[in-house]
Amino acid sequence: MAGKERISRRQFVSTGASAAAVSCLPISKFSKAMLSEAHAMDSHISPMGERSDWKEQGVENLSKSPFAKLRNIPVHAVTIQSGFWAWRREVNVTKSIPSMHDLLEANGRMNNFRRLTGNSKDPQRGPVYSDSDVYKWTEAVGFALQSGDHPELRSMVEKVISEVVAAQQSDGYLNTYYVGERASQRMLPQVQTTGHELYCMGHFLQGAIAFYRATGDTKMLDAGIRFVNDFLIPGYGPPPKKPIVSGHPEIEMALIELYRITGDKRQLDLAGYILHGDDRIPLPNYRTIYMFSGTPFTARTKLEGHAVRAMYACCGSTDYYLETGDATYWQTLNALWDDMTKTKMYVTGGVGSRSDGEAFGDAYELPNYLAYGESCAAIGNMMWNWRMLAATGDSKFTDVLERALYNGINSGMSLDGALYCYRNPLAFDPSTGEKIRNPWYDTTCCPPNLERIFASLPGYFYSTGKDGIYLHLYANSEMNWHLENGIGLKIAQKTNYPWDGSVEISVTPAQPSNFTFFLRIPGWAAHASVSVNGEELSGVKPGAYLAINRRWTPGDTIRASFDMTPQVLEANPHVVDDLGRVAIQRPASLLPRRNRSALGHGLNGCCRGFDRVLARAISRRIQKRSLRRNSCGPFSRCCLPERQVARCSVFHLQPRAAQNPPSPPHFYSLLCVVESPSHIHGSLDVVPENLTCPLNPALHFRATSAARSSPGK
Repeated sequence: MAGKERISRRQFVSTGASAAAVSCLPISKFSKAMLSEAHAMDSHISPMGERSDWKEQGVENLSKSPFAKLRNIPVHAVTIQSGFWAWRREVNVTKSIPSMHDLLEANGRMNNFRRLTGNSKDPQRGPVYSDSDVYKWTEAVGFALQSGDHPELRSMVEKVISEVVAAQQSDGYLNTYYVGERASQRMLPQVQTTGHELYCMGHFLQGAIAFYRATGDTKMLDAGIRFVNDFLIPGYGPPPKKPIVSGHPEIEMALIELYRITGDKRQLDLAGYILHGDDRIPLPNYRTIYMFSGTPFTARTKLEGHAVRAMYACCGSTDYYLETGDATYWQTLNALWDDMTKTKMYVTGGVGSRSDGEAFGDAYELPNYLAYGESCAAIGNMMWNWRMLAATGDSKFTDVLERALYNGINSGMSLDGALYCYRNPLAFDPSTGEKIRNPWYDTTCCPPNLERIFASLPGYFYSTGKDGIYLHLYANSEMNWHLENGIGLKIAQKTNYPWDGSVEISVTPAQPSNFTFFLRIPGWAAHASVSVNGEELSGVKPGAYLAINRRWTPGDTIRASFDMTPQVLEANPHVVDDLGRVAIQRPASLLPRRNRSALGHGLNGCCRGFDRVLARAISRRIQKRSLRRNSCGPFSRCCLPERQVARCSVFHLQPRAAQNPPSPPHFYSLLCVVESPSHIHGSLDVVPENLTCPLNPALHFRATSAARSSPGK
């Protein structure tokens, strides 16, 4: 059994697809007559009808979700200004998204659609799931357009949408792989486990929804609704319909988000049926483990199998709970969250320790050099915690979300926005010649996935609740939205976060109003203080939202200060790779928790914001008597005394020349403890002349030859 479980996604997909192909006789080429006519952008009739609420919908549309405690705020309502994320997002829009479009073209992804309409004679290129790359890119553009007008991107994506929709069949089916000689394999039970048809359509729907929320245009969304309502729902589901299984979870959360727009309960019910599993498709145990589907989600007791599949299944199941309130789902979700955060999550927020099967390992199986930590898995972790936060308003989920965002996700894209990590190991030997970050992968799921997260980021900063407003993430930014009672509200943050723990927040309601401002106090903050209009507040507790209830008037100001003292982390002794090793973290760059949920079970490295955020666990024991120890459940966190700070290699890369316009400094995350500069381990993408330790700016170290041997940019 164990041997069967250790199989990569690529092997799993190719084996299943090949077996299905052998069992089917060739048929005539796909007829053009079976293709639906391309609809003109300005003339088609939308099944959505005339709607005006598309501008009010956030990353998710929870406005009518009965079991959501928090409601999303639209991406366009928050403007991220100068600072950490503004620069990253600017590169994403000006470099990453356009260059990914060119790479999709160069690698035949768009010709896969054109060949179905007679506009290309090229053969199908790419893996079975290649359509999803185009759809995730479309979603990234949709979120970018929600933040502002980008005429070139809009023109680009409208052309892509037209060519994609033109390839849809008259019965609603849309997939560029299972056509022509492969058409007879379409949606066969054995093909569903490996064929990614529903996975691709899930990403299609999410891309369509993001574009709709940016523009109000429903052309792509209408095509998705035709697939679901005309092809999928009539043909697949409970008996007497054909059986259905999600070989790669994704369709579940897409169907539920579609239901939130259309109100068609059949879409929600089908998602629930898929999550429960269809026992008419008998599957061996190793396959249901790998897929994290095919059996009832509520029967799951631990996270296992393919990490991205598991995270997406948890996202869909949380969405299902938010709509139904099914207590068995909620119990399962919490058990799985505890299993992940206590025993299976890296200190970076990355998940999935095994390269074989891109999978979760056993409890405490968290190697450094062999760590897989796929970028998509960290993104799935962030998305799942966002949904759990919406259900509860509990800041423990925000802490994990922020950890994954600043570390496991942020590491996935280079500073210039042109190189991407598929996997994110916590230790790396550049002498092997392997390149961890590359411009393109034939399985290119991660690059557009990273692009959509950066583009959608403003939608994660705030939420509304029945009592007021929640602030989740800190950055120079301005929110212009309203409370749930309709009263307009403007919030402006001024901060140098994450480099500094001071935040000034101006609160400007449209009229004096009584409501509660829920201010997140990060769990990593050993000490925090908050004042309103100069008056210090009590009850400030790390790892919780501080509820500030008062009559707010224009000009009111909140000032928060979070302790950014560097901390030493020790892994749980069950993490054998970390015996005799420690990690250094500077809060807000790597954000630890203090409560009993014990992220420290998996603390085996440490990383900081920008670029090549590969955590390094250095083989060096710290003299316990030189540290002020604080017991934090199953892991230990210690504040560094001054004499130890001088040895922290939390390096700040000094720019070689002034830039115009100036950009934020380039930060890398070699967070570790070193005896001397010669003990620096790991690789850097850009090696400057000097390394400066921000914990002690007087320290300057020359880059070592080992660091200069990196195969990076």
